[in-house]
Amino acid sequence: MHEAPSVVDRSFRGEQERLLGHDIEFQDMTERTLNNKDPAFMENEPRDETEGEHLARVDCAPDTGADGPAPPAYRVYKRRWFGLMQLVLMNIIVSWDWLSFSPVANTAAEYFSTTSSIINWLSTAFLFAFVVAAPFTIYALHTGGPRLALITSSLLILSGNWIRYAGTRASPPNFPVTMFGQILIGLAQPFVLSAPTHYSSLWFSPRGRVSATAIASLANPFGGALGQLINPFLATSPADIPYMTLYIALISSVATIPSLFIPAAPPTPASPSSTLPPIPLKRTLKLLSHNANFILLLLPFAIYVGLFNALSSLLTQILTPYAFTEESSGIAGALLILVGLLAAAITSPLVDKYKNYLLCIRTLVPITALAYLAFIWAPGTRTVAAPYIVSAVLGASSFSLVPVALEWAVEITFPAGPEAGSTICWSGGQLLGGIFIVVADALKEDEGSGDPEGNMGKALVFMAVMALGAVPCVMFLGRVGGRRGRTEGRLEVDKGDGGVGRRREGSGEEEEERGEW
Repeated sequence: MHEAPSVVDRSFRGEQERLLGHDIEFQDMTERTLNNKDPAFMENEPRDETEGEHLARVDCAPDTGADGPAPPAYRVYKRRWFGLMQLVLMNIIVSWDWLSFSPVANTAAEYFSTTSSIINWLSTAFLFAFVVAAPFTIYALHTGGPRLALITSSLLILSGNWIRYAGTRASPPNFPVTMFGQILIGLAQPFVLSAPTHYSSLWFSPRGRVSATAIASLANPFGGALGQLINPFLATSPADIPYMTLYIALISSVATIPSLFIPAAPPTPASPSSTLPPIPLKRTLKLLSHNANFILLLLPFAIYVGLFNALSSLLTQILTPYAFTEESSGIAGALLILVGLLAAAITSPLVDKYKNYLLCIRTLVPITALAYLAFIWAPGTRTVAAPYIVSAVLGASSFSLVPVALEWAVEITFPAGPEAGSTICWSGGQLLGGIFIVVADALKEDEGSGDPEGNMGKALVFMAVMALGAVPCVMFLGRVGGRRGRTEGRLEVDKGDGGVGRRREGSGEEEEERGEW
């Protein structure tokens, strides 16, 4: 007859079984993680060895207790805001530099004893310079990260502004020297405009990436809004052009200084995906060229950025034939940008929370196209209400679209680095922007012809046709490409880390912010 086990025996055996189960579970989790067989990695496991060699393995921290090694902690740091604010500042400055002369095109033309069409080349050359610098931007972000990109941009902005000022101060004013300084600033733009997706991926958690990208990327057109608003008041006569250029050069010089103090990377990773080492550039470009969703996104993104650049550069020349002043045209340009910033401030946190990238893109693209269509008739009303309203709608849809499209591009091209896709998208927009300015200027009615004289009605029709033609592309997004058509590659890694990252006890959330610098 067997004796019934005592309470102590039952307790001891229960504890043995609990510890044994814990050990088996931990060993299984560790093996899956170290061998990249965790579901978070299985979803993004490459098809060939070349790509697989560059996917990171998540190593555990040193042994910290009897239960085994402690998993890595994913944290975000307060210092990330310092780098983000410098990205914001640099994007504001470089865009203000770009539109220095466009809001006062007629006044600048008189100062340089030339035509407004020649003044337009200051904006056009700036956009083409972006394309020239794009390969160097990808290399700088790939090898040195946002810090190297910011320092490079700062040096180009500093030199370009003072060379440009020297051209305006020469007697007589030297337009080629001014153009050379403008081109140097144009070479600086891609280093800061392409950096936000890389910076947000490196420093921010998945819950804040879209907002961080929006803040830094949309600061660029905000600088354009400042130029549209302020420059007409700085240069009320041709003699004021050198002083306007000097003030902008001084502000730009001060803005470059903090770039020297940007940290290269956070002390610990912000998310599981940020621990993955970058794959080689050759492999990255191959992945992008074979990604059908990326190509379908690139086309409308480049077209809408190009149209926005052309409209911003030519807005004064579009409206002034209809008896609008340079000041009222500047207000229309400011509304285009400021309302857009407000709309993006509302939509970006919502996309961060719900991750409805495709729904947002498919909604905003048709609205943007219809706004360009409506702009055809806005100047002809000869009242400020129509251009102001259409500009506000166009700005709201365009600005809400940009950060969502950029972040979705990172998701669908993962594990390719964010710097390549972002730079290619922006380069396409700047290239088309320059081309659109040249085409629109060619469609402008000659002096002495048209009703009213010198109007750009045909150019507005051209812009509307291009905007409407880009709409069908977005309807196929997410529906092509097979496995390459997945829409949340990076999010799958971040959400499915299998418990590898440390969590707040009882909360199930990442540690959001470390209280130290």
